[in-house]
Amino acid sequence: MPAKSGIRDYAIKKTINGLIFVLPSVSDEKLLSFAEKFVGTIKWPDGQEWVRSLILQLKNRLPELNKNVRHGAINFLTDALFYKSRVRDAFKEKNGFGPPLLMVISPTMRCNLRCVGCYAGMYSKNDDLPVEVLDRIINEGKAMGTYFNVISGGEPFYYKPLLDIFRRHSDVTFQVYTNGTLIDKDLARGIAELGNVIPCISVEGYEKETDARRGEGVYAKVMQAMDNLREAGVLYGFSATVTRFNNDMLSSEDFVDYYMNEKGCFLGWYFQYMPIGTRPSLDLMTTPEQRIQRLERVSKIRREKKSLIADFWCDGPLVGGCLAAGRNYLHINQSGDVEPCVFAHFAVDNIKDKSLEEALKSDFFRSIRERAPYHPNLLRPCMIIDHPYVLRECVAGSGACPTHPEAQGIVTDLADDLDRYGEEYGRLADEIWMEDYQEEAVEAGQGA
Repeated sequence: MPAKSGIRDYAIKKTINGLIFVLPSVSDEKLLSFAEKFVGTIKWPDGQEWVRSLILQLKNRLPELNKNVRHGAINFLTDALFYKSRVRDAFKEKNGFGPPLLMVISPTMRCNLRCVGCYAGMYSKNDDLPVEVLDRIINEGKAMGTYFNVISGGEPFYYKPLLDIFRRHSDVTFQVYTNGTLIDKDLARGIAELGNVIPCISVEGYEKETDARRGEGVYAKVMQAMDNLREAGVLYGFSATVTRFNNDMLSSEDFVDYYMNEKGCFLGWYFQYMPIGTRPSLDLMTTPEQRIQRLERVSKIRREKKSLIADFWCDGPLVGGCLAAGRNYLHINQSGDVEPCVFAHFAVDNIKDKSLEEALKSDFFRSIRERAPYHPNLLRPCMIIDHPYVLRECVAGSGACPTHPEAQGIVTDLADDLDRYGEEYGRLADEIWMEDYQEEAVEAGQGA
């Protein structure tokens, strides 16, 4: 690391940490002026706006946060996003490609619920990822500059060593996708004391929708979990899976206002339902028209309300297209299989046998990265539903194997249907791209 760059990064980090207690009294104008040095490095206006909203929302929430959570938030802004970029740059110079900004790890697929359509009940404790393997993965990620990890599952808090892992890696920020039912007051206080954990709780909508899928009384437990986290001074969010039948409700202003304002969520994630898992089908997928509608609604809410919400299938321009295969993220499941994406259940390597760096260099991952972005229109980012031929070609060319029963169907039985979906959505998305994004694409260096 060049001495001058190291001194500059250290000075920035110390300055930001010094602002932690006075930040709420700093005017929005001065704060954004200071932040522009970071915002200016982001090519896309959508991404710039998202970072500005992040900074403003964090400023507004700081007074109500536990002191350890405050420091954890600052560590995320400095270490995970900026300060460790030098380590990532060194990895890229050595290997010819950058390391992932984040990893998604599912240490267990076990769960305390039995939701309709979920296969978590198929797994036992013996199927969990060994804690020493999980610890090694995180350490190997830090060595290449990855200081942000997402923990998924199954129900992550069912994995007993999890809090010890968070404590051991206090310099890493962890976002946890959870059903929320295990977050009682004691666990909420424990998360607050750790300071480096951001729970994101799954919701299907409101009480009727949540209890219909997750079981009677689950919605009440979710609401209590959010109250417990708020009382303890934790940053937390919601996670919503969008289907053909709940698209309108989940993308409405009322829904966002309820969870962000009334329930105190700091951020919210939208996930497009994907035809994977047990008995995969396109019947639950949102229509191409609904997806365009969600794109417009999410963008409008984010722009007008400064809400920290994101949709990975609508926000391709925000992140530069598909993130998979280590381009910016990857997934390691409970068996140790290294998958390019949480929704692409194929692998050639297992982390129990390979290092993280070796897995990133596989022909499978390399073939995906070399194709990305798969189209100049970044509103069509996905290799599974927008350009399904990409996943098929990369799986076939590398000999990647399915990582659970029925995973193969997405490149075989569903191939024709996915091709038709991608073509139909593509026609609509291309119109929006030409009308609303073309000028920004040229300025960002994406071409016409």
